[in-house]
Amino acid sequence: MLYDIVTEAVQKRLGVPLVWEPGPWARCQERVERGQADAMITVPTAERARYTVTHKTPLYLKTHVLFTYAGHPRLERILALGGIEDIRAAGFRVITYVGNGWSRTHLAGAGVEVLEAPSRDAVWRMLAARRGDLVAECPVAACMTLRGLVPEGAVVQTPVVLETLPFHLLVGKNSPLASFLPQLSDILRAMHADGSMERILSSYR
Repeated sequence: MLYDIVTEAVQKRLGVPLVWEPGPWARCQERVERGQADAMITVPTAERARYTVTHKTPLYLKTHVLFTYAGHPRLERILALGGIEDIRAAGFRVITYVGNGWSRTHLAGAGVEVLEAPSRDAVWRMLAARRGDLVAECPVAACMTLRGLVPEGAVVQTPVVLETLPFHLLVGKNSPLASFLPQLSDILRAMHADGSMERILSSYR
């Protein structure tokens, strides 16, 4: 999805050709910091601001929304959750996958009981099998993963949002791409106004 957004905004509308390089996340950040790659897509932080610049309008606002299994006996309590501390106080168990740093920091680090599955797919199978109470995930990512993975209706998305993260294109300070960033914000706003952003997002729902 982020690939489609950046391709539309930068390559098609700005006219800047792109070459995509997948790799381990630590190496991606290191390559941008060293000037070996121009940009990466992630959340701006103070640490990343040392060696990157970015645009004002986010590419995408990623939300961590709570999911549970159909027929959960404490559904009313889940719907009343106000945040991570409430999850801990209520004693709910949250399922995640091995290596999920967000869950380790924000959930386990706050005293929430976290159950680790070996893969993203296994997370949803565990939830559908009622081997935990909750999953915190982006709805778009969940929708793509759930199709055909568990019986329809076995997993329920709740309206409880734990966190919203703004994803940006972070460009190395010495990259020639940095000069295009003011135009990029204008283009992203135009994509929202003309409906093209919604068309991209809806294709992943």
